[in-house]
Amino acid sequence: MSLTETKTKLQDGNAVIGIVGMGYVGVPLALSYTAKDIKVLGFDVSPERVANLQNGQSPLKHIPADAIQDAREKSLLDVTEDFSQVANCDAIVLCVPTPLNKNREPDVGFIETACRAIGPHLQEGHLVSLESTTYPGTTQEIVQPLLEELSGLCAGDQFGLVYSPEREDPGNKDFGTSTIPKVVGGLSPSCIELGKLLYEKVITQVVPVSSCEAAEMTKLLENIFRSVNIALVNELKVLCHKMDIDVFEVIKAASTKPFGYMPFYPGPGLGGHCIPIDPFYLTWKAREYDMQTKFIELAGEVNTSMPRYVVERAAETLNEAGKPIKGSRVLIIGVAYKKDVDDMRESPAFPIMEMLEDRGAVLSYHDPFVPALVHGPHCRFDMKSSDLHDNVLQSTDLVIIVTNHSHIDYFRLVNKASLILDTRNAAAAYPGNKDHVFVA
Repeated sequence: MSLTETKTKLQDGNAVIGIVGMGYVGVPLALSYTAKDIKVLGFDVSPERVANLQNGQSPLKHIPADAIQDAREKSLLDVTEDFSQVANCDAIVLCVPTPLNKNREPDVGFIETACRAIGPHLQEGHLVSLESTTYPGTTQEIVQPLLEELSGLCAGDQFGLVYSPEREDPGNKDFGTSTIPKVVGGLSPSCIELGKLLYEKVITQVVPVSSCEAAEMTKLLENIFRSVNIALVNELKVLCHKMDIDVFEVIKAASTKPFGYMPFYPGPGLGGHCIPIDPFYLTWKAREYDMQTKFIELAGEVNTSMPRYVVERAAETLNEAGKPIKGSRVLIIGVAYKKDVDDMRESPAFPIMEMLEDRGAVLSYHDPFVPALVHGPHCRFDMKSSDLHDNVLQSTDLVIIVTNHSHIDYFRLVNKASLILDTRNAAAAYPGNKDHVFVA
């Protein structure tokens, strides 16, 4: 098969799309294709995940099982651990994690593993798209040579190679995979054209850029922009507390300006798979060019300091009530990194809980999306989510709102809890006496 034949298949909607990594990015993307009657072959190294998807179960709470079952019943979705079946695809999309290592340097091990898995089965005419967030140069410096070595094919001539950063926002009710514009960069103009064809069947707007590096940098800029602005309001929140000013009132007032301002909101720290991690890809890469990205690194320092600030505010709040942290019963509301999802990656709840426990607090938590915490590499706790019964709230010394889930009865919380520390301003809109509600 040639790239010209692949182009025709993509134009006609007859291409088989292979997706490597059936998680937060891969599953929604797969369902975007199956919704357009385009066949998808999903690949994953987890036997349990493969079996669950084959049985029509959703690995994600915000993705209904009905959508997966429908795609399976229509024979539009198959999932396998057998990477030799890459040969049966026309385009392969890599949606694998890119975490940081213990030194806060990019870990591209998952990308390399994915390339080694598909490389031997790559065929002439295939199109490969990398979606994993990473530093500029990854596609050409790591993916291209690995795939060329393992396949014996030449990128750009015998197979297409593009980079198109994922922009998933789990739980966002306004924008989904198909309605978020898709940036695509490639090794050559013909690769970019193939990348456009790959995505424009299922995404309303595809935005081509001149190179893989430009597309890689685009994703980093998006999340560094957010990281820096969140750091700014987090720092202002601390100052406003010292000055006895309501930072949320200030943000609301500033938001009335119709130009030159965009509201960002403070919180207990950053979480998720993008904002706490992505900026450090660029700070690492910048050292290759003998440059220190001071602004980005300072924002990271401010944001990572916020859980400690929350714990200090908890100590102050309890102290004003005549109680020490040691022995106090502290209930954490929300352990997911953001509202209305079950994703706990990099959640600020965990460093907050660890510091509180280290200081002798007796911890419990409530999260409607996370029924239990299991001890593991990223979580030292083994506990179940507590129900918000009146006796639970009334017997708790301090409630800390870490994640402002929509499914929390904040009215009851405000009226039944004896002491509340609110890191999200979630309780502000609810009536009742708020003398016992403090902002962190």
